[in-house]
Amino acid sequence: MTEYAIQAEDLTYRYGDNTAVDHINFEVRKQEILGFLGPNGAGKSTTVRMLTGQRRPMDGRVTVLGLDVARNPKQVQAQIGICFELTNLYEEMSGADNLKLFARLFGVRDFNPEDLLKRVGLNGRGGDAVESYSKGMKQRLMVARALVNRPQILFLDEPTTGLDPNSSVKIREIILEERARGATVFLTTHDMMEADKLCDRVAFIDDGKIVALDSPHNLKQQYGKRMLKAEIEVDGSLKEREIVLDQAGTAKEMEQLFSREKVVTVHTEEATLEDIFVNITGRRLV
Repeated sequence: MTEYAIQAEDLTYRYGDNTAVDHINFEVRKQEILGFLGPNGAGKSTTVRMLTGQRRPMDGRVTVLGLDVARNPKQVQAQIGICFELTNLYEEMSGADNLKLFARLFGVRDFNPEDLLKRVGLNGRGGDAVESYSKGMKQRLMVARALVNRPQILFLDEPTTGLDPNSSVKIREIILEERARGATVFLTTHDMMEADKLCDRVAFIDDGKIVALDSPHNLKQQYGKRMLKAEIEVDGSLKEREIVLDQAGTAKEMEQLFSREKVVTVHTEEATLEDIFVNITGRRLV
């Protein structure tokens, strides 16, 4: 049995003359959280649509749970959960009825929506029409809907964009719980801090191409620089000094800093995934 939940080979999609996804290759291991990171328009959502059978690749091949997605879209979709950034709920129906409808579509028997509503922090609101929900509540209901069939793979497309802190924390908790349950999570986002906290590995996609793929730790080691940042007092005002750590002259620079300057504050800082993305691509995410 394959150890991979997802395998993409030369995956390609074009909109007219624009190549949105350009012959990308990657694998996602079972029970892994893979962050798929890039700016708006980089090809993230188009990739998800090909992985989930909503768009057929123009070139290349996708295998999900050992099945060719283009040939077996219904079989694949029965075993996955999808949550897109834009909500597509039935707003005049209650939250509970939205979940019951999807349970029927998936053939889930003896379904109790209250369990999922409580899990996403919507207990007590299941009987209310979705149109009365805040943006954060609707997004949490979208996540709950993606969990109705206890998916083997959970696809989350920008699940916390624009949400309040409490809603974002709840969704992050659910992602980690799903991985602990045994699910694979494919997370697209341009939030590098979120990816750093959650993901086992991250892939950087830029202009439709994967430009880096590794664990956050390894990417920081390969592309990042650890810095010592100090505030020093000069003529009654504060100025900032930076020293790159882990280099041959680091010790001497630090000795000179503390012997010659009036140091007010000092701390170390490692490169962020955002810094590394800029280092590799030459541009920021937003």
